[in-house]
Amino acid sequence: MLRNAFEPWHLILIIAVLVLLFGSKKLPDMARGLGRSMRILKSEANALKGEGTTEAPRPESATGH
Repeated sequence: MLRNAFEPWHLILIIAVLVLLFGSKKLPDMARGLGRSMRILKSEANALKGEGTTEAPRPESATGH
């Protein structure tokens, strides 16, 4: 049933509807805003991943050399 979910004409139709709804002047601004949001989300996700590893103190060597 969902074998060929997205064919090229589907994408063309989606783009045409977006242009008709929002106009060609607002689409670049919307894409820029989406890109910024994705960069912020990615940096926050990386910060959360890094937070778990940096908070744990590293054990010192037991020999003391």
